[in-house]
Amino acid sequence: MSTTVKPDYFCKDLPTHPAPDMGKVLVTGGTGYIGGRLIPELMQRGYKVRIMIRAPLPGWEERWPGAEVIVADALDTDALDAALNGIHTAFYLIHSLMLGMRKFQPIDIQAAVNFKNAAENNRLKHIIYLGGLGNPDSGLSSHLESRNLVAAELCKGTVPVTVLRAGMVIGSGSASYEILVNLVKNIPVFFIPYWAKTKSQPIAIRDVIKYLVGILEVKSLQGNNSFDIGGATVIRYDEKLRVMARLLHKKRWFIPAMFSHPAIYGYLAGLLTPVPPPLTKVLVEGCINEVVCQNDDIRKLIPFEPLSFTESLERALVLVENDQVYTRWSDSYPYAHELQKRLHQMNPPPRYTSTYCKLTMKSAHSLFESFCLIGGKSGWFHSNWMWRLRGFADRILLGVGTSRGRRSASGLRANDVIDFFRVENIDKDKQLLLRAEMKVPGEAWLEFDIRNYEGINKLTVNAYFQPEGFFGHLYWYFLLPFHFVIFKDLIVQIEKRA
Repeated sequence: MSTTVKPDYFCKDLPTHPAPDMGKVLVTGGTGYIGGRLIPELMQRGYKVRIMIRAPLPGWEERWPGAEVIVADALDTDALDAALNGIHTAFYLIHSLMLGMRKFQPIDIQAAVNFKNAAENNRLKHIIYLGGLGNPDSGLSSHLESRNLVAAELCKGTVPVTVLRAGMVIGSGSASYEILVNLVKNIPVFFIPYWAKTKSQPIAIRDVIKYLVGILEVKSLQGNNSFDIGGATVIRYDEKLRVMARLLHKKRWFIPAMFSHPAIYGYLAGLLTPVPPPLTKVLVEGCINEVVCQNDDIRKLIPFEPLSFTESLERALVLVENDQVYTRWSDSYPYAHELQKRLHQMNPPPRYTSTYCKLTMKSAHSLFESFCLIGGKSGWFHSNWMWRLRGFADRILLGVGTSRGRRSASGLRANDVIDFFRVENIDKDKQLLLRAEMKVPGEAWLEFDIRNYEGINKLTVNAYFQPEGFFGHLYWYFLLPFHFVIFKDLIVQIEKRA
């Protein structure tokens, strides 16, 4: 179950030519959705790649063999200066959107200022930034305005900057795609606000990556440049829902709405889709702005035919159906999750532990495969209703509930999401360690462990909890009776299905 999906390389037919001799390339935001798709493409084309991540994370060397990984935060000027040392071109894919509407803009701006200064100090030759479409004179949403302000800050420096301005990105695992597909699956009647008639020009993830790689390989650029990138279709937001309904063979009704507040729609989208409300509210707010390419200059430099909206959805649906999602929006949510303390870093160890064991003659491999299937569509075995109830309550509190699901139904890797948990460590045929990301008064982990004793395997489930304050202790003792029901049943079902 720890096997990973191999990337589907997008740039095989790219009309530009690789130039790996230019020097080392830095990818920021490498653990995110776009960065995670970009890195394999660059490595496939022979580039020397340095990946900037904010904290050491297990499994990245295995995922990208041959790449250099460096720990740095864009808000830490010293670490950022070291990350940019010896770099020719940097892809700037940093944003703080996961923080929600009120917090992300000042952090985005400060990160851009720091990056611009560090790039100047290290005499970079080029910065490539993926920004957002939208007319600055039309009263942009906070999200789109922040993207434009970041671009402006980067361009104030002496290092040449190329800005690629994109709208909605459609691909397997993208937030926009999962919002669309889950809304259509879960809602029979749509109440359409006036702003759903706004036009946009969505672009397929493969075309975004082709433009990012292509602009790296265009040699004729000088100074600062800005290009609009989009797919082959200009379409209204309500029409996107209709297209998705047709592809899913769902009969849906669309009725003009009497109310139109984007925040309400964003919150409801967060309850009905895997994407949490803090993120859906920001994305839905952006729907009030028309995001259409104002020029096609990029297609003269990098001539290829981008996919239509329908083609983008069809490809994404097939990849999800075939369990071939390489990166997902949840890789970077919630914000700063990778900075959380690991279980092995707890000193002293967590205050509370519940342990449940079972001896079995089943092989370690079959047991490991069994418990690596938990969550997502497979559920949590017989105790599934308890997990779902806990997850729904967490969604109401604007947290991350069980509807987050999984990136892959059949494979796991470190940092993957399993409903309201995240994989902190995975050791084939031995251990799966999950860190809780639901709202609890403390820190919690769930561990599945296999040990062999003279030919007999011991399967253990451990629940660890470090309380915060009085309510943390109260929370643990309140749930303790439920642990016996949930985990006793869970461990029996894991062994039974192995």
